Amino acid sequence: TVWIYFRESFMALSYLYGKKFVATPTPLILQLREELYLHPYAQIVWSQAQNLCAKEDKYNQQSYLQDLFWKSVHMFSENILNRWPFNKIIRQRALQTTMKLIHYHEESTRYLTTGCVPKVLCMLACWVEEPEGDYFKKHLARLQDFVWIGDDGLKFQICGSQIWDTAFSLQVLLAADDDDEIIQSTLIKGYNFLKKSQVTENPPGDHLKMFRHITKGGWNFPDKDQGLPDSDCTAESLECCLMFQTMPQEFIGEKMDVKRLYDAVNLILHFQSKNGGVTAWEPAPGKTWLEWFNPVEFMKDAVVEHEFVECTGSALVAIARFMKQFPEYKREQVKHFIKNGVKYLENLQMSDGSWYGSWGVCFIYGTFFAMRGLVAAGKTYKDCEAIRRAVRFLLETQNEEGGWGESYLSCSKRRYVPLSGRNKTNLVNTGQALISLVLGGQMERDPRPVNRAAKVLINSQLDNGDYPQEEMSGVLSVNLKLHYPMYRNVFTLWALTHYTQALRMLQ
Repeated sequence: TVWIYFRESFMALSYLYGKKFVATPTPLILQLREELYLHPYAQIVWSQAQNLCAKEDKYNQQSYLQDLFWKSVHMFSENILNRWPFNKIIRQRALQTTMKLIHYHEESTRYLTTGCVPKVLCMLACWVEEPEGDYFKKHLARLQDFVWIGDDGLKFQICGSQIWDTAFSLQVLLAADDDDEIIQSTLIKGYNFLKKSQVTENPPGDHLKMFRHITKGGWNFPDKDQGLPDSDCTAESLECCLMFQTMPQEFIGEKMDVKRLYDAVNLILHFQSKNGGVTAWEPAPGKTWLEWFNPVEFMKDAVVEHEFVECTGSALVAIARFMKQFPEYKREQVKHFIKNGVKYLENLQMSDGSWYGSWGVCFIYGTFFAMRGLVAAGKTYKDCEAIRRAVRFLLETQNEEGGWGESYLSCSKRRYVPLSGRNKTNLVNTGQALISLVLGGQMERDPRPVNRAAKVLINSQLDNGDYPQEEMSGVLSVNLKLHYPMYRNVFTLWALTHYTQALRMLQ
């Protein structure tokens, strides 16, 4: 029921709390305590500390009733569950069950877990259980997937994004339609990587009992090892594989087995909710009232799985292409998926014509994915009011010089906020907006806004072909910003391929 990222994090936290684990003080720990806490460590009243939070982080402000609830839970657990016989009847059994679930998730994700926070917490829980045990040692072996030394010091990433970056990069190269030998070699290598990276089996054992859903046919965010496919990585990877499927075998080598394409479609269909939206990792339980129990001040809508504009848009792109190439496979179910997905996007459009993006900054990002999905489903500027409104939104937010620049503050304020500074442009935003306008048929009506945007992208390219790194474009749960270094090249070059193709159509 609980969102998989929270589930792993709080399983480990609950185990550590239930064990009443406190590390043996070392000089480093004592120094950290002095650095991190406002008051001397020995004087902190931990039962009251949950309300101590920087005002900048209080996005999900707890109400009086929520504070009262969590205080009541604390009193109940400490004064009743922590005493005999309840500590043996309930708490000890709960600790054993929790560690059983933790070990299952660790094994099924090959100790990558869902990201850096649950990774560290689960690793610590394993160490507390058995410092010299195999589970802890296996965790240590996968630390290199998260930590490295950069030019400016130690780096720790939430998780890799190899498959996600590869799928987008391949689509850019395929759209370029260039017969350059280096590009062709890169396409073949990328296709082989996607073929090897697809998850080909479900989680082991009785995975439903262990709170895991089917995974067969999907693609993960980092690599195959993680075993946690998400809908948009699966959709974007499937889109690439379907494009390669139409190419001559002498060019790309052995093609992917059609049954594996069917598996990917089955998984994407599995992710769609009754409202037509597509979730990220697991089907939505529909129990949004559980968000009331969210104890984290800086994250909102993160307790249960939700549907997302971006996931729905990506899924529509892949499923629509699949239906054209394999029109007989689950035909009615696929048609139903597309119809409901379009309806979901149309219903979620904002009053200004944009869509809220949950995984990037923000309304331009969401609009990009929604426009892709609608156009892939057969909608056009002429017959779709949602597309016409989206085009108006993009034209109204374009800078004087021709680019777009959106602030990360849009995510928390839930309204479009431009970057501070007059006429400031972000190249990732500009690339996404340009693609959306081309998809919306703006070149046929009035190409001047698109021409101006293309000029900004062309003039911004560096001498070595790279694009400058600007503001971070990724987002997690509203307030957490993510760095996608590939975006600066993916969306700029992808936009220019759309632009050149549209120019050819006009000639």
